[in-house]
Amino acid sequence: MSLNPNYEQIGKAFTEQYYNMFDNPATRAQLSALYNADQSLMSFEGQQMQGSVKIMEKIQSLTFQKIAHLITAVDCQPMFDGGILINVLGQLKTDDDPPQSFMQNFVLKPGGDSFFIQHDVFRLVLHNIAA
Repeated sequence: MSLNPNYEQIGKAFTEQYYNMFDNPATRAQLSALYNADQSLMSFEGQQMQGSVKIMEKIQSLTFQKIAHLITAVDCQPMFDGGILINVLGQLKTDDDPPQSFMQNFVLKPGGDSFFIQHDVFRLVLHNIAA
């Protein structure tokens, strides 16, 4: 495989689709189709899980009622195996809480005629600096 020349378009379209699905309670469960049963890995605030079932269990265990991802920047890079690296920076608004900054990285891998999320790393951007 080689570099995908459409990496920017694919990465940005994926990002929009992912957060639209995540933010809508009616479509959130459909995120499972974006992950692979065995070959997807997620790190959520340092907690590791593997496979679409475990990843969806984590997503569905989150306690918010309302959520909105406000995207600040999406940076994409092609990978030499045909995959796409995506870095997302934004703000997360849950329920009536103040917005919090977050970062999320994805690695999309080609699978047949589309892509699946092989790696997903999520972190709130919290700076706990001792005085």
